[in-house]
Amino acid sequence: MISNGDCDRLPGPARVIPARSRTRLLAAVFAGVLAVAGCTSTTAQRGDAGTDAGADEGAGAGAKVSADRSQAQAVTAEPKDATTVVDGTTAAQLALGASQALYRRSPAVVLVADGDQGGLPRAAAAAERLGVPLLVTPAGGGAPARTAGDAVRAELDRLGVRTAVPVGAKATTWARQHSAGSPVKVSPDAARGAETGIRPPAPLKGLVVLALDQPASRAATATARAGGARVVQTRAADPRAEGGTISALAGHGASRVLALGSAFGPADRLRDRVDAAATGVQLPGGGQLLFPGRRMVALYGHPGSTVLGSLGQQPLDAAIARARRVAAEYQPLSKEKVIPAFEIITTVSAASPGSDGDYSRETSVTKLRPWVEAAHRAGMYVVLDLQPGYTDFLTQAKRYASLLALPNVGLALDPEWRLEPPERPMKVVGSVDAAEVNRTAEWLAGYTRERHLPQKLLILHQFKLSMIENRSAVHTDYDDIQVLIHADGFGTPGEKFETWNKLHRDAPPNVQWGWKNFYRADSPTFTPRQTMKVSPTPVFVSYQ
Repeated sequence: MISNGDCDRLPGPARVIPARSRTRLLAAVFAGVLAVAGCTSTTAQRGDAGTDAGADEGAGAGAKVSADRSQAQAVTAEPKDATTVVDGTTAAQLALGASQALYRRSPAVVLVADGDQGGLPRAAAAAERLGVPLLVTPAGGGAPARTAGDAVRAELDRLGVRTAVPVGAKATTWARQHSAGSPVKVSPDAARGAETGIRPPAPLKGLVVLALDQPASRAATATARAGGARVVQTRAADPRAEGGTISALAGHGASRVLALGSAFGPADRLRDRVDAAATGVQLPGGGQLLFPGRRMVALYGHPGSTVLGSLGQQPLDAAIARARRVAAEYQPLSKEKVIPAFEIITTVSAASPGSDGDYSRETSVTKLRPWVEAAHRAGMYVVLDLQPGYTDFLTQAKRYASLLALPNVGLALDPEWRLEPPERPMKVVGSVDAAEVNRTAEWLAGYTRERHLPQKLLILHQFKLSMIENRSAVHTDYDDIQVLIHADGFGTPGEKFETWNKLHRDAPPNVQWGWKNFYRADSPTFTPRQTMKVSPTPVFVSYQ
């Protein structure tokens, strides 16, 4: 038996509730005995203790009725942490974890056998109607079933269960076998609507429960609904992945979250993801994760410059229209939604050192903002491309922090133009060390996370391996940014594929790939169909 004094040591509203620890809760419980006393809130403990003493001393009927009413209502509580992840993957583990996280006491539980998909909907409906947890009993035999059964009996003991409501023959058999000799009443009729006298608990209105939309989560979500929590079901463990999940979290707030299943990952990381999703802001094409699910086709160049690429060969409105036309040519060839984009050369490599001596001409935010904001209104993505000269990438990136604060703006690093004295632009092909790339990436990831922004794109331009020194040391496992290597080689198809294949050798893990088509330098320029046949298929295509 677990006494009230043990309550604080039980795994209730902890940040992570391990599945393995839940199976050890009944080390001292006699097999087959379901205890009556359980852990309750302080108020409930005082009420129960006072009732027992009063009954022994011949207290009046009014006190006894009050105690009976208190014992007929479940007691719930929100997890103490802002974000809690229930560990586990199976239906039994998730159901048990939900009960432990949300309920302090319950006069009854509903039981359903593991794998009983026919009985599960009825069991879920019964649990939600009564306002009590739904637990999953083992269906087989052997050591795993005994361990699972011990965990269920321990939870019944902790909750102070008086009535077990099994649904289905297997759950009924299990309940009767394991309640023999105990004061727990087995009442299958209660699942069919028989009067139980059980009153549902006060709803957990401030809690959002995240659950994967899969059979293993059904019992656990029934427990959450029984407790009055709001359940948001998603097909992906990352709440930023789907527009529907983002809208659900943004529409009602998500100050306190319980996630059902190990797939949701560490609680701290999930908190950051939820905070981003709760803003309701989505990327062009929907969601807050860049890939998979979309492909970008961009015009590359500098506003007002006809020689630096296709982007500057027309005014802003015409550039938006052209980007849309070019992207539209890819849509019939792509299963993913194709998003038009701008890649704007934001700092332009210069032949002269300039007033700051860095051989890089920095475009003002004032000049760029109309292009960025117009693209945002048009449902486009924007990448700010840096050609830093003698300045490091991070220093230049921070100059454009106000533009990077917008949800549709990413960053590109072009090492061809990262130089050291006495090197000069167009005289040598520049390079950058992985350490500088990582410093810039870490700043961008932190900036994105702190502002709860959708995931940002970080492009690394490359056509020679020497352009990124120690490339294998480039960090790519960020949650808030997606690193993409963009192949900038031009020439004949054979030359372009030679560059492409070379860049793929010993590439860092977790990167996406981009491809550039040149209107003048390629011979010939690849068609959209030819570009889409490149393997792996690039998710970012630019036109210079």
